[in-house]
Amino acid sequence: MKGVHRGRRWARRALLAVFALVMLLTCAGIWYVSDFYHADGTALAARADADGDADGVEVRELSERLVAFVPDRPVAGLVFYPGAKVEATSYAPLLTKCAERGMLCVLVCPRLNIALLDADAAEGVQEAFPDVDEWMIGGHSLGGVAACSYVAGHEGEYRDLVLLASYPAADLSDFDGECLLLVGTEDGVLNWESYEESAARLPARTREERIDGGNHANYGNYGAQAGDGDATISRDEQQRQSVEAILSLVGD
Repeated sequence: MKGVHRGRRWARRALLAVFALVMLLTCAGIWYVSDFYHADGTALAARADADGDADGVEVRELSERLVAFVPDRPVAGLVFYPGAKVEATSYAPLLTKCAERGMLCVLVCPRLNIALLDADAAEGVQEAFPDVDEWMIGGHSLGGVAACSYVAGHEGEYRDLVLLASYPAADLSDFDGECLLLVGTEDGVLNWESYEESAARLPARTREERIDGGNHANYGNYGAQAGDGDATISRDEQQRQSVEAILSLVGD
């Protein structure tokens, strides 16, 4: 009987240990997804279209997870995935600036602020804007990884790829379009070694532009990012240079 009781005690202890581990992992998961970078006031105003259509850009909610910044006469389209653990609205100022120059931008607002959970969000976007013939896809940091993952399974749907402080995990060496790499010289978050090693997975037509003085976080409006370098140019200047680089793809 002692052996039976001892076995039961061990079984109870094992169950308690498993329960404690599950609770610990659950709490860790809740903490992880709730601890994210929030959009600042400028970004919230841009998302809300606080100025109406005075800038010629309409903010249109396409779905729970897709927001479009629509210019009067779009010259091209861009689907954009946000960085991981960054509130998607943080990129509204950047995309508004693109839209003011004629680029229709569709922002993915992923579940739990993790773009890889909604890598297929680009599905059907082009059909919503049939008058736009030229499309690009891209994102910031791990959002760029999500964009590359989507493109890898949808060859031919997008003409160009835009990666801000990002690189592909998927092999895109057969991608026919152009790939624009934008990186800030003061970026302290980007894994530079992995970035360099990704060259073999990039399309043949890849162009890198380095933003002198730019860092990792200033593509968006969400404040400073842990581990990042100190930018020596303003956020507005980094975004201005980014817009110019992105628009340079139109019509190429």
